Amino acid sequence: MTLLDLTPRVADTSRMTALPVAIIGAGPIGLAAAANLVERGTDFIIFEAGDEVASSVRSWGHTRLFSPWKHLVDPASRRLLEQQGWVLPDPERAPSGAGLVEKYVAPLAALEEIAPHIRTGAEVIGVTKDGMDRTRTARRAATPFSVRVRTADGQVDDIAARAVIDASGTYLSPNSLSSSGLELLGMTEIADRVTAALPDVLGRDRAEFAGRRGTVVGAGHSAANTLLALVKLAREEAGTTVTWLIRNAKAVRVSSSPDDELIGRADLGSRVDRAVERGDIALVDGFEIIRARRAGDAVELIGHRHGEVVTHETDIVVNATGFRPNLDMLREIRLELDEIVEAPKRLAPLIDPNVHSCGTVEPHGFRELTHPEQGFFIVGMKSYGRAPTFLLATGYEQVRSVTAWLAGDTASAANVELVLPATGVCSTDAGSGGSCCS
Repeated sequence: MTLLDLTPRVADTSRMTALPVAIIGAGPIGLAAAANLVERGTDFIIFEAGDEVASSVRSWGHTRLFSPWKHLVDPASRRLLEQQGWVLPDPERAPSGAGLVEKYVAPLAALEEIAPHIRTGAEVIGVTKDGMDRTRTARRAATPFSVRVRTADGQVDDIAARAVIDASGTYLSPNSLSSSGLELLGMTEIADRVTAALPDVLGRDRAEFAGRRGTVVGAGHSAANTLLALVKLAREEAGTTVTWLIRNAKAVRVSSSPDDELIGRADLGSRVDRAVERGDIALVDGFEIIRARRAGDAVELIGHRHGEVVTHETDIVVNATGFRPNLDMLREIRLELDEIVEAPKRLAPLIDPNVHSCGTVEPHGFRELTHPEQGFFIVGMKSYGRAPTFLLATGYEQVRSVTAWLAGDTASAANVELVLPATGVCSTDAGSGGSCCS
């Protein structure tokens, strides 16, 4: 396949070039895309569904990231910040999510080159070509995008854009508790007893877990963080118990390898191992959940285990089964996605979690992220589909390449370089857990 086949150009018409690039999501990746566009003199607009930038990161702000600061800051964003006197925090220290927002993301969003372009409380509910559904082809490449946005007051409007960068992430689209991937049977009965991944067990959400039976479902890093917090809570609050339900035949999960350059991640795996060995965590493996129901004031998870139907009773369930991309808003966009992990077709083989860890993903950019819809890109965690091996540094190189291509700098866009820390295996089951945290 030729380079031209892989890189159809956005039509260069006065109508198109006068429009901004629409960025969906004001998290670290969306803001990095903005910073790169600032450096290239390209107009943009950012839509953030939350009331503040990085709303998803703020929700798990109590959680410490694996990566130190030297891997967490986008180069273009750093250049803009340093022009205003910003100083990179200790390069070897890993911040919490809240620290990342306070010391980096919020100052970046507040820059005068970026702040006026951000719309918070603006949820993107659909993307299409102006006046066209996905079936119409004539003059499609020369037609602007139309981004449908719903604001907090319920108003809905369509915004025209020359290109769209979807950096909306996956945190708000968790995988199902059901092993089938479909919505769990009985979920409506127990919904008030199910929390999203990474609850603030020792802080904001303490009362929900103290003195109760807590069950964490999932085998990834999000699960591990919550399990360790629950173990600490159990020491402080009588009656608190911790159970870990995974569907794997054995606990193949987070890295505890001494060769992992992300020390925090290796340590996380080791601490979970020790807690299981001590009996602080009751591990139930091979449990495939098929339905749930209320049993008085308790919750029953019913599933298959080793060929038998079994029931697990608990008080509160943490859904740490990982995440999937929200594709509903993209129904009228022509996408080319891998049929297994739901990542862009050319990217999928590079991130297959059955083969790759976070640190073995090859450098990639606009070529691997291209879809049949010219000028549309999915970047960041959402570009990985259901693969849980994403690191922020990978997303920063993605948006550098994509924005270079949008600016017509094909040479820079094609020259992708990325040095990632050597890692252990992040996960060997794409549905088992999220890659929290970069």
